[in-house]
Amino acid sequence: MPIILHLDMMLVRRKIKSNELARVVGITESNLSSIKSGKIKGIRFSTLESICQHLRCQPGDILEYVSEDEDENQRLSKAG
Repeated sequence: MPIILHLDMMLVRRKIKSNELARVVGITESNLSSIKSGKIKGIRFSTLESICQHLRCQPGDILEYVSEDEDENQRLSKAG
């Protein structure tokens, strides 16, 4: 997957629990879990804005683009 999510890492850095973030952002814990695991096809900008506001971070701190070539190389290096 070319977009990698680092939401778990930001939660740890900010010492905020998932259920607390879900509550203040106004989404369910299930939806936040889907975001954290990358099992989503999209995210509303308003949700991303609220997450960034509460975690005091930039979208780039949470989202990372990895080209498919890099992604394939990472998988191969882990397998070998």
